[in-house]
Amino acid sequence: MLTPIQLQELVVTDLVRKAGGTKRRWRIALGAVQVYPAETHPHCNWSVKPSGTTREIAAIERLLDTVRLTHPLVAQG
Repeated sequence: MLTPIQLQELVVTDLVRKAGGTKRRWRIALGAVQVYPAETHPHCNWSVKPSGTTREIAAIERLLDTVRLTHPLVAQG
């Protein structure tokens, strides 16, 4: 199970590979990973609130659809 920091790094790395740009910019656009108790969110216990341009938000949302399938739960941390 990934930690929130590891999940953020995974998403940022994939965004750089797929959409270009820098890790710094994508980290800012992605924002922090918010973790919820798995007891109350058994299917996916994390979320992010992306910001940035329309293109950046769309790229993040597309990638998150896939990431949620492979990493639905993250460790509290």
